[in-house]
Amino acid sequence: PVGMDLLHSNGVLIIQHLQKDYRSYQSFLNFMSHVGDPRNIFSIYFPLWFQLNRVVGTKMIWVAVIGDWFNLIFKWILFGHRPYWWVQETMIYPNQTSPCLEQFPITCETGPGSPSGHAMVFAPVFFLYLSELLIPSLRSKKKLPYLFFYRLTWSFLWSMFWIIQISVCVSRVFIATHFPHQVILGVIAGMLVAEAFEYAPAIQTASLKTYIQTNVFLFASALGLYLVLKLIDIDLLWSVPKAKKWCANPEWINIDTTPFAGLVRNLGALFGLGLGINSDMFIISCNGKHGYKPSFRILCIATSLATLQLYDFIKIPTHTEYLFYILSFCKSAAIPLTVVALIPYCIHLLMKPIEKKLP
Repeated sequence: PVGMDLLHSNGVLIIQHLQKDYRSYQSFLNFMSHVGDPRNIFSIYFPLWFQLNRVVGTKMIWVAVIGDWFNLIFKWILFGHRPYWWVQETMIYPNQTSPCLEQFPITCETGPGSPSGHAMVFAPVFFLYLSELLIPSLRSKKKLPYLFFYRLTWSFLWSMFWIIQISVCVSRVFIATHFPHQVILGVIAGMLVAEAFEYAPAIQTASLKTYIQTNVFLFASALGLYLVLKLIDIDLLWSVPKAKKWCANPEWINIDTTPFAGLVRNLGALFGLGLGINSDMFIISCNGKHGYKPSFRILCIATSLATLQLYDFIKIPTHTEYLFYILSFCKSAAIPLTVVALIPYCIHLLMKPIEKKLP
């Protein structure tokens, strides 16, 4: 369509402007793209916040998983191109004078481009921080000094939120993996997901059955949409061959960025969370007498963050796609299970004999 071509061509001009005039900020922008990576929610943000506030930590996984699921469905419906392959295939530039867009090791994502997953998942997770941690605790303070402090803190944190959010969005445009309109759409959709969770029931008390039923629904609905459209000759994995064809370096293509890889990773994390929260290890450790001690929580955070960094060394074989998905599900499930149940339980066992020795 002419309208989309105009939107894309203007987006290319913005990308060229960023790559030319903000080249000195390349390291910072690459770092911000890493900060906004949805995978970091499970391995960095969740372990940190779960012990500080278990309600927020639990809801964070739900928001990330549901947000990423909606992102997948929107991507399949909208058929959005990514800049690095669109400039090579479009016919709007005369005499094959397509613009030159620089690519980076994190550019060549294989899924459709609209809306941006980084923007759509990162936005609701940090919106959740502010709404759950800041606003309820400070709204109860009616006295003038507290009201002033509330407004000052509110303004500061929201300013920080938008600075980080805009930096993540700009970084995705800079590396030519998204058009500007795709990241804007991602932020709007993400905020709607976060707003919906404001009215969600108390999911931190959900049973393991609820977690399993949610997993089955999310997987079945995504797979069902894929198979139904495949029957009418619409291939929802159309973007993968385009990415492989136009990526500047074949080594930058990663199966972990395919649509089903993200779905499996998220379902694994949600299942692991359900398994952990409903386990005896969690009840004994986190809900026991040690569970509310600052020393216990700090030890859990430090040990969890250190242990999960070791998980990065576990490389899943990619030669068989189905095996990759199964092992990816298991690895993702192990992360929240480790954070919620295994590590707190081990620290609980270590603290018991120490307490007995104390007079």
